[in-house]
Parts: sequence; structure tokens; C-alpha cells
Amino acid sequence: MLTYEAVKNSEAIRTYIIRADESLAALGFTEHSFAHVVHVAETAGYILHTLGYDDRTVEIAKIAGYLHDIGNLVNRKEHSQSGAVMAWSILNDMHCDPAEMATIVTAIGNHDEGTGVPVNAVAAALILADKADVRWTRVRNTDSTTFDIHDRVNYSVKKSALKINEEKTLVKLKLTVDTKLGSVMDYFEIFMGRMLLCRKAAEKLGLQFKLIINEQQLV
Repeated sequence: MLTYEAVKNSEAIRTYIIRADESLAALGFTEHSFAHVVHVAETAGYILHTLGYDDRTVEIAKIAGYLHDIGNLVNRKEHSQSGAVMAWSILNDMHCDPAEMATIVTAIGNHDEGTGVPVNAVAAALILADKADVRWTRVRNTDSTTFDIHDRVNYSVKKSALKINEEKTLVKLKLTVDTKLGSVMDYFEIFMGRMLLCRKAAEKLGLQFKLIINEQQLV
């Protein structure tokens, strides 16, 4: 069976992630390299493990998380669909089980707002893990005087944490935002679509989604 470690150790996949992130850097987007994809993979695994899913499903979610942004190599637009097609080819070459490959491809193809739908548990976990990764360290622009709203909002988030409560009824995204750098309204202006998708993803997993910014519940 294909493992998460085998996918992480693939030089071809590493190259695709590096080159995809280089394209996003040229476009002025936040970091989408190894820090992001490993964080998403581990968080997706955490979500399903905490909810009692079997180890193999957790492993599949981690693979999907690691591969989810490779479509940016092709183009930022519709990157979830191009990434899903790329993942199918890569995983097929790695002799991935067809049923598992189908789940991974479906999750990748449904992870982005606008076209994404949490059609299964792995897709739902991937959505939550990806959209929760908001943090100042992802901002590449070092000149704050030239920040656009995306830079400003991401840079204002000093801490972020996604946690499921002990009763396994809620998933909370807790953010610590420096309001001198970006307002809560700015956050909603650019991330409302993402938060709505997170709510749908949480519901797919039998959870309520809560967004808490500076200890105030907003969603």
C-alpha cells in the first residue's frame, strides 16, 4: 500500500511542489510550499484520527493534503482540478490502489472554494485543514507599505489553531489577530467563501464549525 512517507520522499513530487510555489511567488501569492502542504496533511490526518476514522483513511487524507496544491504548477485558476488530474497520474505510476486513488483525487478536486464540495470525509478534512492555515509566516512580501488586503490579513494572524472538542461535536478555528495590521472585517471580506465551505465540511463530518477571533466567536 502506498504510504504518506513514500509520497513525501518522492523527488518528482517535491519538484512539482517547489515549482508550483515558485509560480505562486511570481504572482504574489502566499507561501504554498512544504510548510503549507505538510501542515495541511498533518491537520487533515489529525481531524480524521480524532473522529475515529481508521488508520488507512487517515493515511489517505495525509497523502491528499500533501498533494493538494500541485495543480498550481499548471495555473492558479482551477488548480484543484488540474491538481487532481496530476495526482491521478502520479499515484497511478506509484501503483496506488484504485479505490484509494479515487478518494484522493476526489478530495483534491474538491478542496477549493468556488468549485469545492465536501463529498466525502477525506475531502471535508482536506478543506478544513487547508482553509485553517492562515498565518503571518506565509506572507512573502517584506515591505508592509505595499501590502494588499491578502498580505495584510494573513500578516495580521499571529496564531491559528484548529481543534476538535472532547465531545467531538465542534471544530473550532481560533485566530489571534493583530488588529493594528488587519481588521476582522478585512478577514471576512476575503475569507467569507472559505469559512462557508469550512462550515459545510464540518457538517459532512458531523461537526459544527466555529470561528473564534481574539476570543470572540464570530461564526
